[in-house]
Amino acid sequence: LLLLFFVTGARVNAKDSKWLTPLHRAVASCSEVLLKHSADVNARDKNWQTPLHIAAANKAVKCAEALVPLLSNVNLSDRAGRTALHHAAFSGHVEMVSLLLSRGANINAFDKKDRRAIHWAAYMGHIEVVKLLVAHGAEVTCKDKKSYTPLHAAASSGMISVVKYLLDLGVDMNEPNAYGNTP
Repeated sequence: LLLLFFVTGARVNAKDSKWLTPLHRAVASCSEVLLKHSADVNARDKNWQTPLHIAAANKAVKCAEALVPLLSNVNLSDRAGRTALHHAAFSGHVEMVSLLLSRGANINAFDKKDRRAIHWAAYMGHIEVVKLLVAHGAEVTCKDKKSYTPLHAAASSGMISVVKYLLDLGVDMNEPNAYGNTP
């Protein structure tokens, strides 16, 4: 079928009404075919990441939508203790974060360093993801193992828009981390 696609001179990078290319569509349909043939949705790689972790990290919403109904738990953590929500927040994909939250992702799940999804979104400067997490009840004053708050995370990576947003929410800019440093 793909060969016919190429032989007829089809444009391989053409975008449809949702801006999806044939490759986007193929990836989504490929995962559906694999799932219909009993692919293990909980299979783990060497970092203990499941297909959902990979989909979340790579903004593959269609794949995640196909996977989630088959999972008993969207909150499985990888070797670093990160859930799919951590990966989606790190990559800054609002639609993926929204999907995971709507399917029961634990907004307060923490990794092995006690960092939550909001820490990663703040550190990476993903303001829209930070806002979405806050709207769903993420704690803006939560601390990791070294007492870094999301404000510390945003400030340490120079993410001014996130810093301003968190300060506007009333987050204390004089809160020290474990080393006595303030944001």
